[in-house]
Amino acid sequence: MSLTIIAGFTAKTGREDDLRTALEAMIEPSIDEPGCLAYQPYTDPNEPSRMVIIEEWTSQDALDLHFQTPHFKHVAEVLDRLLAEPFTIRHLTDVN
Repeated sequence: MSLTIIAGFTAKTGREDDLRTALEAMIEPSIDEPGCLAYQPYTDPNEPSRMVIIEEWTSQDALDLHFQTPHFKHVAEVLDRLLAEPFTIRHLTDVN
């Protein structure tokens, strides 16, 4: 059973492009990680300061390893400067 993650972000006013750049920079290194099945950021067209990343991982262990990577630790520091509020993470699993 895979694990789907929805991480939500709200940029500070005027930092929307910086947030988009930071999230896009996470795609390639995350996709290259063992256990990452999908990793895609999206912007809310009605509220450009709001963005999400929808991720799919083979297991909780793979996700836990993701949180320990240098690229995740770097983006977490960058997000501290760009976000209007702490980011949220929702863990979802298949209904069946």
